[in-house]
Formats: sequence, structure tokens, C-alpha cells
Amino acid sequence: MNQNSNLSHTHSKTNMNLATTTIQRINYLLSEQPSIRSFQWSPIMWGSTWSFLIISISSYIITSTTLHLLLLLLIRRGRPVPLGPIPALHSLAMSLISVIIFLGMLSSAVAEIRDTRWIWRRSKTPLQWLLCFPIGTRPSGRVFFWSYAFYLSRFMHVLRTFFTILRRRNLSFFQLFNHSILICMSFLWLEFSQSFQVIAILLMTLVFALVYAYRFWTEIGLRRARFPFVMNCHLVFLGCNLACHIGVLLLHFYKGGCNGMGAWFFNSVLNVFVLLVFLRSYIKTYYLIRENYFNVAASSISEVEDFVTSQTSNKPLSKKEM
Repeated sequence: MNQNSNLSHTHSKTNMNLATTTIQRINYLLSEQPSIRSFQWSPIMWGSTWSFLIISISSYIITSTTLHLLLLLLIRRGRPVPLGPIPALHSLAMSLISVIIFLGMLSSAVAEIRDTRWIWRRSKTPLQWLLCFPIGTRPSGRVFFWSYAFYLSRFMHVLRTFFTILRRRNLSFFQLFNHSILICMSFLWLEFSQSFQVIAILLMTLVFALVYAYRFWTEIGLRRARFPFVMNCHLVFLGCNLACHIGVLLLHFYKGGCNGMGAWFFNSVLNVFVLLVFLRSYIKTYYLIRENYFNVAASSISEVEDFVTSQTSNKPLSKKEM
């Protein structure tokens, strides 16, 4: 009996050691690699210049508009272009990328707080540091590495626009605007070492991981949720985002200032516009649901499944159009 107990204890200890080693290895990969620790945003990096930002956003808008117009001329309106498993694979890839960036940013934020707290601990708490970088913060180190990774992932995110054009034969001005905003905001975070970006990236990647996982789930033919899952996820995100913006503003005026507030103000204006349009879309969607214009569980209408990626039709949907 004692021998069995010793074997069980040894086995349990081995498992704990293995788990500890695995966690340490993952933590090293996410926040302690030299390439991550020594990261520095500079003009020689891919996508780090203003000219690249302007050209890339302009090219995205022009390409999307051109594709939409060409399809209108060449293919009968309303006829979708089959894409096979490509949208499902894209959703799976974006969900996994979002999870990695979320874990990387979380691990890096913990490490940065641990290593730099001695500098600012008399004036800030860790939560205040997450919301409000000290004035003079440079875009270097762990959290900015993952901020750069998030910035790069936005270019993969815009592929959904082309899927919408090809499959739904629809191009929304706000879809173009929303995706362009995300690219621009993530660039400004790096360029001006903007406060609030750590919390913003953690919130967004968490939401994107859930949303894209759900999209992958539905793309492979599994059952949809019986409520507008995607829109509710984004509603929670926008609520948290608004609360954090208020926190940044208070810290800026009462705790000696936050870094990158010019860029923060510009982003806040864009976020207000996004919030207003989203709320309009959200309210209109629930009005349609209440009036039984479509069934949420069975519908593939983009207003239910996507975050303001297409405009609602001006006329009610009949049951035949479901």
C-alpha cells in the first residue's frame, strides 16, 4: 500500500513538473525571447511608414470597389461566387492568431509590469499603467512587439471584405471604413506609443477569437446560436471599450498625463462614430427580429452574423427570402 502511495505521489509530482516546464516554455516563447524583448518600432520595419499606411488603405478601398463593380457588370446580381472552404479556413486562422496575440500580450504585460514597476509604482497601479503609459514611453519592448503583430493581422482581417463581395454580392461603405479604421488605429498605437493599447488589444483579440471561432463553427455547417452571437460579442466589447476610454481620460487629468493622447483623441472620435453606427445597426436588427422578418437561428443575414459589415436592406425581408 505504501509502495502504491509513493508511486502515485511520484507520478503526481512528475505531472506537476511537466506542467510547470510547459508553462515556462510557453511563457518564454510569448514574452522572453530576445527578438520580443528587444523589439523596437522603427521606419525600416515592414508597414511602419505613413506612406505605406496611406497606400495600403487606399489600395484596399480601390480594390474592393473595383471588384464589386466588375462583378456587377460580369455576373448577374444576387448570384454568389462559390469560395469553398476558404472562408472557414480564414476564420480558423484568424481565431488562432487572435488567441496567440491575446496570450502574448497578456504574458508580456505581466512581464513588463514586473520589470518596470519600480520606476512608476509610486504614481501608478498596474491597472493604471495598462490604461495610461507614462509620458515619454517609447515604442519598444514586449507589449509593442505584440502590438505590431496585431497591426499586421489587420491586413489578414480585411480579407472578409472580399468574401462578402464575392459571396453576398454586397459592399458596404461602413465595412470599408471600419476595417480601414482598425488598420489606422493600430498604426497610431505604435507610432505614438499610445496609452490604452494593451487593454484595447486584449479586449479585441478576445472578441475576435470568439467571433471567428463561431464563424468557423457555422462555416463548416454546425448549428448557429439562437441569438445574434457576433453582434452581442461586439456590444460587450464596445461597452468595455467606452468604460476604458473614460478611465484613460480621468487618469490623464488627475495622474500627471498619459502618453500619446493626441492619437488617443483621434481614435476616440473614430470609436464614437463606430459605436453610433453599430448601435443603429443593433437596434434595427432587433426590430426586424421582433417583427418576425427573419429567424435568427436559421438566417445567414450579415446584419445578424457580422459586425456592421453590410447595410440592412431598406425593405423588410419576406419569409420567402429567408
